[in-house]
Amino acid sequence: MALQSESPGPVSPSVDPAEIAKFSKLSAQWWDPTGKMAPLHRINPLRISFIRDAACRKFDRNAKSLSCLSGLRMLDIGCGAGLLCEPFTRLGAQVTGIDPSATNIAAARIHADKSHLPIDYRCTTVEEIDPRERFDIVLAMEVIEHVTDVGAFLGRCAALMKPNGIMVVATLNRNWKSFALAIVGAEYVMRWLPRGTHQWDKFVTPAELEQHLHGFGLVVTEQSGMVFNPLADRWKLSADMDVNYMVVAETAP
Repeated sequence: MALQSESPGPVSPSVDPAEIAKFSKLSAQWWDPTGKMAPLHRINPLRISFIRDAACRKFDRNAKSLSCLSGLRMLDIGCGAGLLCEPFTRLGAQVTGIDPSATNIAAARIHADKSHLPIDYRCTTVEEIDPRERFDIVLAMEVIEHVTDVGAFLGRCAALMKPNGIMVVATLNRNWKSFALAIVGAEYVMRWLPRGTHQWDKFVTPAELEQHLHGFGLVVTEQSGMVFNPLADRWKLSADMDVNYMVVAETAP
């Protein structure tokens, strides 16, 4: 079923129209765990547990509680069709998901409506959110390697955090190992991702990310790599941050 005709969506300094068009073409396949978004579905449980546990430590919540994020406002930037928005809504968070792709947001709304989940989806960019809005948890998961200006983008993300909030960023390191595994391996050999999904020169090293965050008054309080175990057929957290990694940042004391 066609969700709607493609729209270029809002334009902002950090948004690359080519990136929007690329992911908009996949909008109808977001919720198919065996389709082109299968790699994201496979890594999603790890992302969810990492974010949940970091938030529970920060806000003194019981991670085993089914409503452990109750009352917390969460912003998922570049939310796609809501693969993170839905589970965190079920954990009690008040979730706002934004994406510059109109077709992605349409797919997200349709899926959330079927599950009767009250998620605030918006076809917009981080720069266009009312600057008076503030969130306890700001997510930028697999986004910064697709924006045009990493510094400007992270600065806007930081501005939307509450003073006691946290930001969680997931991205790809830039080195020859990440080129071999994330580009050649994932896109050309294993074909986990469509060719052209990533541009290696847009990957961000942990040091570069930390420097950007420090410039906006944030410090990295947690970090972890994510590695795929082919024997167990699953992703796991690791000290190895050479390719995929996540960081948690909060306001410097």
